[in-house]
Amino acid sequence: MRAEVNIDTQDIVKEIAQEVVKAIRPLLVKNNTIDDTLFSVETLSKYLSVSTQWVYERVHMKEIPFIKMGKFPRFRKSDIEKWLDAQKIPSINTLSRRLKVIK
Repeated sequence: MRAEVNIDTQDIVKEIAQEVVKAIRPLLVKNNTIDDTLFSVETLSKYLSVSTQWVYERVHMKEIPFIKMGKFPRFRKSDIEKWLDAQKIPSINTLSRRLKVIK
């Protein structure tokens, strides 16, 4: 007689993924691939070369990713890098003719 065994593969896959992340994270941090630096409003404004008022406005309008620590917004560098990448405006027109070199 065969006994049926029900295995929830999704739970197993999740557990394996969590273990892989645990194993890989130290290697990524060691190679500076993951940067969990937290910026304050002031340090982020310097990093982005904008005013602190600009940062506060983006936080108020929820246009920039942030973490609330009490009443203080903090910004994870990796989230800001992803946000910056999403702000890119691709070029549409390529140069149609050669540029003239001025000597």
